[in-house]
Order: sequence, then structure tokens, then C-alpha cells
Amino acid sequence: MVEQPAGGAGPADGAAESLDRPLPEGVRRKVIALVSDAFGGLTVGELPSQLRQYARFTPTRRAKFAGNAMAAALEGDPVFRRRIGERIGQTQPELADALTSGAPPAAADPVDVAAAAYVLRPVGWVKLVAAAGEEVQRAHAERADEETRRELERLREELDRARGQNRADTDRLRSELEAARKEADSLHRKLRSALSEVKRGEAALRKAGAETDAVRAEAAAQVSAAESESRRLKARLAEAEASVEAGRRAAREGRSVEDMRLRLLLDTVLDAAQGLRRELALPPSSLRPADGVEAVEPGRMSPKDIAARALSETDPALLDQLLALPQAHLIVDGYNVTKTGYPQMPLEKQRLRLLGGLSVLAAQTGAEMTCVFDGAELAAPVLLAPPRGVRVLFSKAGVTADELIRQLARAEPPGRPVVVVSTDREVADGVAKAGARPVTSALLLKRLSRV
Repeated sequence: MVEQPAGGAGPADGAAESLDRPLPEGVRRKVIALVSDAFGGLTVGELPSQLRQYARFTPTRRAKFAGNAMAAALEGDPVFRRRIGERIGQTQPELADALTSGAPPAAADPVDVAAAAYVLRPVGWVKLVAAAGEEVQRAHAERADEETRRELERLREELDRARGQNRADTDRLRSELEAARKEADSLHRKLRSALSEVKRGEAALRKAGAETDAVRAEAAAQVSAAESESRRLKARLAEAEASVEAGRRAAREGRSVEDMRLRLLLDTVLDAAQGLRRELALPPSSLRPADGVEAVEPGRMSPKDIAARALSETDPALLDQLLALPQAHLIVDGYNVTKTGYPQMPLEKQRLRLLGGLSVLAAQTGAEMTCVFDGAELAAPVLLAPPRGVRVLFSKAGVTADELIRQLARAEPPGRPVVVVSTDREVADGVAKAGARPVTSALLLKRLSRV
């Protein structure tokens, strides 16, 4: 318990006093901190009902969330205020005794003194609170004055630095301006020199133009003279050629002695060659140089010759004529044909039906046949025995059947009859560039229907 002052004034006297203005903010925060610290030493039953929910909070959390409630309870509940005062007397006995005796310690913080006086309510506590508020305001004003003084000093220093920087910038700009003026003067001199050079160049150009015109006139005269000389030399050359031709005729007619000797030597060589042929029993040669020149002989037709005949593009006889060519090679785009003729069938049956028809066609015509299928359509390797007379190929991974067909067409030698069956325009154009003859899938299907 807090002892009563010696003069007989007790809490009742202090309680009769009241503040005529709001509690200074600094004192209020200190009061809430004191209440929050003393809060933990009370039991739940000793707390006002509105503060019991904060009994388990830490002092910091109580000060944060229950500050207004604790301030209201402290002001309106004398019992709660007395209990908080008892806790302060236990934790700060010297300060409590000094306030109770009416002589607060001079070295103590006025805010701490005012906060403790507000809770303990000794005689004259209002004056202590007011004095603390005035002290806080004075300290705040001093701090503000100190901050203002420091800010003023800082601004003065910045002003001095700005002035120094301004002087430095001014000196630098003056130096740059002087350098720019000197450079401008130098550029003016160079410009005047350049203008003089341009004028001299223009004069030299006019002089060169006059000299060029004179040279052109002289060259034209020389060209005219050269043409006259050329015509004269051509006339003399024609006369010389006529003289040489006359000499050649006279030599052929005169049968000179040198010609006779040369003819005798030639007859000797021929007789020796004939004797050597008889000795070696060499048969006479049946080949002549003309046999080595590539051309179309009568009775032999190329794919282009057959295409020029008056047969329809869908007439099966056209395919028979193409396959009747010597060493003909038929390349078939397999799935293009089967999906044109019988797309409703499974792929395996499509392949078997097409290969069966090609086997019969190969036997009938004797032509080489290759059927190409797209390997991308396969889920696994195909176990297939190719029919007699038909080569079956599947494209590799990453290679389409169209590209494999173009490779087969390019692999054939020029001049061999190659027929490619596909409705794909890109395939037809590609093999046509390689020299092959493209036909439609419908044409082959019509021909196979007659097998």
C-alpha cells in the first residue's frame, strides 16, 4: 500500500482534483504503459469486466489493443486505479513515496512523474500533469528549434555548396564557351578554305570538260579514219582470199609432184593396215560415229511420243502403250491409288488387292514395277511377301512416300521410259521434271479392272 503524506492529505484530496484539458499525449502513452505493465500482477477477478478479455495478452499487445479501454477504466473505476497504484508502489517505491510526500524527484522524467501522479492521484497531481505537459511541449519546442536550426545549417551548407558548384559550372561553361568560339573560328576558316577549294575544283572541272570534248572530237576523227582503213583492209583481204582460192584451184588441177608423193605414202599406209587386219583376223567394224548420237529411231516411241497420240488421259490403252516401251518402269503411289479406288477397306486389304493386280499386270506386260507405300501409316513393321514381278517399298521414318517416289524417278537414267501413277499434283510435277511420265490413279484402276 502507498503511504499517506505527512500533512494529512490523502487520495481523497487528490481525487477531488480534476483536469480541465485532455491528458497530454506523451503522458497518456506513459499511463497506458504503466497500466499494461501492472496489469499482469492482478488476478482476473481484480480486473474490470471490460478488461478481462485482455488478461492473457502480453504488455505490448495490451498497450496496442486495449489502450483506450484501460484509460477509460483507470479514469472511471477508482478501485481499479487504486490497485494499479499499489502495483506502481511495489515496482517504483521511491517515485511513489516521493509523489505521496509532495516532493517529486527533480532528476526524474517529468512524463514519468506525471503518469505516476495521474494514477496515484496525490495532492497537486493536476499541477504535476500540467507541468509535465508544459515540459513536454517545451521539450518538443526545443527539439523543433534544434531540428529547425540543424535544417537551417544544412540548407546553408547546401546553399554554399550550390554556390560553389554554380561558380564551378560558370567557370566550366565559360571555358567551354571560349573553346566553342575558338572551334567556331577554326571551322569558319576551314569553311572559307573549303569554298576556295570547291571553286578551284569547279574551274578544274570546266577545264577537264573542255579537254574531254576535244578528246572526244579527236577520237571521233580517229574512229572515222579507222573505219575507212578497215574498209580498205577488208577489200584487200577479199582480193587476197580470191587470189588464194585461185591458187588452190590451180594446184588441184596441176597435180603437183608433192601431191603425188603424199598420195603414194597414203596408199602404202592403207595397204599396211589391210595386211595387219588380215594378220589379226579383225572383223569389219559395224559401228559408225552416227550410232553414238542419241535420237529416236523410226518405230521406237518415247513417253512423250505416246502422250502426243490421240488417246484420252483416262483410256487404259494409254497405259498399255507406255508399258509396251522397251525397259519401261512403272512406279505406283500405293495409298494414293487404293484410297482413290477402295478407301472403305482396311489398309492391309487395300495393299493386298493392289499388289495382286500389279502382279498380273507385270506378268502381262513384262515391265518393271515398283509400288511405294507411306511408312508413316504403319504402327509396326509389315510382314508382307512381295508378289512376283512387283517391288514393294515403304518410306523410312521422316521421309514421305512422295519424296521416295521422286527419288526413284531421279535415280533412273535419262531416256528410260518411267511412268508414275499418282493423283497428287505435287508428285506429278516433281517426277515430270525428272523426265518421268505421270498418269492418274484412275487410269491404273481402269486398267486393273480388266485383269
